[in-house]
Amino acid sequence: MKQVKINNQEVPAIGIGTWHMGSDEAKKQQELTAIQAGIDAGAKLIDTAETYGSGDSERLVGQAIKPYRREDLFLVSKVLPKNATKKDMEHHLDASLERLQTDYLDLYLYHWRGNVPLAETIAELDRLRETGKIKSWGVSNFDVADLEEVEALPAGHHLAANEDLYNLNARGLDFDLIPWQKEHDVPLLAYSPVGGLNNNLHTDMLANPVIKQIATEHQVSVYQVLLAWTIRDDITIAIPQTASVSHMQDNLAAANLELTQADLDLIDKEYPRPTHKIPLDLD
Repeated sequence: MKQVKINNQEVPAIGIGTWHMGSDEAKKQQELTAIQAGIDAGAKLIDTAETYGSGDSERLVGQAIKPYRREDLFLVSKVLPKNATKKDMEHHLDASLERLQTDYLDLYLYHWRGNVPLAETIAELDRLRETGKIKSWGVSNFDVADLEEVEALPAGHHLAANEDLYNLNARGLDFDLIPWQKEHDVPLLAYSPVGGLNNNLHTDMLANPVIKQIATEHQVSVYQVLLAWTIRDDITIAIPQTASVSHMQDNLAAANLELTQADLDLIDKEYPRPTHKIPLDLD
């Protein structure tokens, strides 16, 4: 299974996303079962946030991981911009830890840029790293200029990851952001790697005849091809979301799929690499 290193820890290149999960009581058991099936199939990284369902996603994850050894997991959560202050951040981190039923996070992300001075937010993230409540910190929905600003700060060298939307229909990151992250050894967490929940672009990818043909030749699903493409560069961890056990297992199997250069060339013809700067896609 392909691995990516975050903060000197190896994690499988396919993780578990939990956006929009945990708030529907009728689906809760199905979602719990799916997350546990993912862990059983080799997933290690689980991504959540305090804003997902106003904490419901973190509560779901906390319940799902109860049967497992904490050290075998890599938990990621995020702090909202309005809470990313020296005064408030630790309180919100503690609330996330309580919902997750753990005493530390492996990675804590600044969810997106807000009005709090970046220097204040990064300094507080790094202070929390020193307390041990978080093992590492990163950012989310940041572009190259934002990352360069982080890097220039006193604690900037501790930046462990950046999480952005990235898939075949939203590959603007390939122009300059992914090359920057490769150069600076900053892994990318790719959310909505098979398309976003708030749009229908994933339908185009699933129905594309070239993608379907590649899937047929490898005897895998279209989803696996899309995920294998997303993690092809060895610095990206895809975090697809599903409440289906079979889809969860299918997703994780994509970490074992190696697309050929011919496959990648065909995909590039269908979904061309960007030739100019493109603003970040947000879902």
